[in-house]
Amino acid sequence: MKKEDLRIVYMGTPDFAVESLRALIDGGYNVVAVITMPDKPAGRGHKIQFSPVKEFALHHNLPVLQPEKLKNEDFLRQLASYKADLQIVVAFRMLPEVVWNMPRLGTFNLHASLLPKYRGAAPINWAVINGEKQTGVTTFFLKHEIDTGNIIMQESIEIGDNENAGSVHDRLMVLGAKLVTRTVDSILAGNVVTTPQPSLLPEEIGTAPKIFKETCRIDFSKGAQQVHNFIRGLAPYPAAWCELEIGGEKQTVKIYAAQPELQAHDKQPGQMLTDGKNYLKFAVADGYINLLEIQLPGKKRMCVKDMLNGIRM
Repeated sequence: MKKEDLRIVYMGTPDFAVESLRALIDGGYNVVAVITMPDKPAGRGHKIQFSPVKEFALHHNLPVLQPEKLKNEDFLRQLASYKADLQIVVAFRMLPEVVWNMPRLGTFNLHASLLPKYRGAAPINWAVINGEKQTGVTTFFLKHEIDTGNIIMQESIEIGDNENAGSVHDRLMVLGAKLVTRTVDSILAGNVVTTPQPSLLPEEIGTAPKIFKETCRIDFSKGAQQVHNFIRGLAPYPAAWCELEIGGEKQTVKIYAAQPELQAHDKQPGQMLTDGKNYLKFAVADGYINLLEIQLPGKKRMCVKDMLNGIRM
């Protein structure tokens, strides 16, 4: 079968999923429909916002389905009507078996980690938070337990010591798109060889649960490198945060970049030090974390020096 004849249904929602869809379209693959999350209001005006995948799909005149529930009978009938040979999932949601088992060639997923490490919703963030030196992307066929299916292909990259999650995200997004098309080509050629995910101890696997605002609060009782990894693992989104006393009241501020300083001291963890002009840092267990880039409530991101010149701590 030629790639133009292989009927593909693509499922995804955020920016990360757009690049793989773009690679399929640009590569001449036959994407017959796109499934994405329902539209939702966003911003102060609560205007209805399309997902990045929907925006891209509409621009390329691709049919778009946005089911609230994936087991809805009307949706299942619509999905079946596209007679997909293959389904591809990139950053979407957990699928019921009635969906992932529908195409004759199955459904494969692109996951932003080297499975079995970092199964879950936020693999890029947690890899950086945990100080990993390497990560990557994996394609695998879906089965009942989430992110546990047999591996088709993997590609790895190194993580820089000061690299943040945003940079890793962008590199994996491009690498993942290439892996998706390679995986489709292998399926088309009929030479796919899958391997079961290796068995690792829980502490070796590392989990990647969804991140919430309360997850992002900085714990200054930890070591300087741990806090540094935490900040860069959440930058630029959703961003680590802490409280600063500004103008006599406590305000929640987002931290986008910092520098660890290993140094013995007699300060309490979380104690703030500043000269009011050039630096702002907090004591941690084994030194200091020197803040470099920050965002005050209702303000734009700025370097700490600019912030200190504009306010009174």
